[in-house]
Amino acid sequence: MQRRGKNKMQEFTARRAELVPVPLPKSEKPWTEHREAPASPASGACRRRRNRLLGLACAVVAILSLLASDSLLRGMALVGAGLALPQGAERLLYPPTELPSGATMPALADAPPQKIVLADIKTFDIKATPADIQLLMEEAIGEYANQRRDGDIRAKTYTAKDATHAWGRLTARNTTKTQVGRDLSKDFKAPINLELDKSKPAILIFHTHTTEGFEILDRPWYAADWTSRTENGAKSIVRVGEEMAKVLERAGWQVIHDRTIYDRQYTGAYDKSRAAVLKHLEENPGIIVTLDVHRDAIHTDNGVHIKPVAQIAGKNAAQVMIITGVQEGAITNYPDWEENLRFATKLHMAAEESYPGLMRPLFFAQRKYNMDVTPYSLLLEMGADANTLEEAVYSGRLIGEVLAGMLETYAL
Repeated sequence: MQRRGKNKMQEFTARRAELVPVPLPKSEKPWTEHREAPASPASGACRRRRNRLLGLACAVVAILSLLASDSLLRGMALVGAGLALPQGAERLLYPPTELPSGATMPALADAPPQKIVLADIKTFDIKATPADIQLLMEEAIGEYANQRRDGDIRAKTYTAKDATHAWGRLTARNTTKTQVGRDLSKDFKAPINLELDKSKPAILIFHTHTTEGFEILDRPWYAADWTSRTENGAKSIVRVGEEMAKVLERAGWQVIHDRTIYDRQYTGAYDKSRAAVLKHLEENPGIIVTLDVHRDAIHTDNGVHIKPVAQIAGKNAAQVMIITGVQEGAITNYPDWEENLRFATKLHMAAEESYPGLMRPLFFAQRKYNMDVTPYSLLLEMGADANTLEEAVYSGRLIGEVLAGMLETYAL
């Protein structure tokens, strides 16, 4: 991939200090809007069973620690803590992520840097289901046993047939007014002026619609009391962003993952996330790539929920859609939209070349969201509300791996 000269980057650097939070134009509505009831709490019986199991797990860990280190006090402390805490060993092994009303999840930027230690990166199994998600699925079998079917979930793999334009594996749904005939294959081939320093944070992942959630069980229907939103970051789009960040960090990139909840009040969420992003940019001038990671919601008129899915290496992955915008009509003050577009086409193609079928057609539309904050800012839709969390997290890993490799081309 080619790079341009430094003029474009110098222009952006000079403008960066001038960026200020601005409200969205009235015509620019969020990609998905939901008005849903809060998630119902898990059943107490299931939690008690889980806590007893986790207490036993703590005891096993303690015994192993005694054998390994002869530290009797540490082993006794571990067992005692696991059994004595008000909510049992769950508090010890899985700190709570549900938040009280009015509280916010802390951004990783405010926490000490977290190092991921792996014995050998080559042994990492990208297809393996994370242990915490496996546990959620096992719990859900009992917790959801009495749920009643309310509507159907239908899997669909989006292809070039669902696009308005296609250039081989580069497919797009172009709904712009002034760029409807644009040849995006030329944007893919065009050089971009991206330069990244791996010695400092260069990538920001955040979630304007932080509470977007997923199904836990893979089944062809959704329940009458189903809700697609949760403030529990272990079950929401935050968990997907976490996996993306981990994969990027394994590849040597420094990533800031902002887990702050911005959509307790849906209206104004983009204004809130914009202010936070600009603060991150001010504090970390090396950040050039920003990713607003969401999940979509695709519902038919007769109540069917569509889950975009692809088979990648024999495992279901939530299909991913990149959104990128254009300066036209009500969308103004978006000078770098073409650089965004070129970056989007390169990421789309890198993913398709590595994992054919992973990507839905790129959505090129009269939108801006907060993609004007850098020339390399994108919005990603990781599946939809009918996808399982496992499918979305798998896609998070895949996109993280693809992005990590692609960005190496632009590392200083």
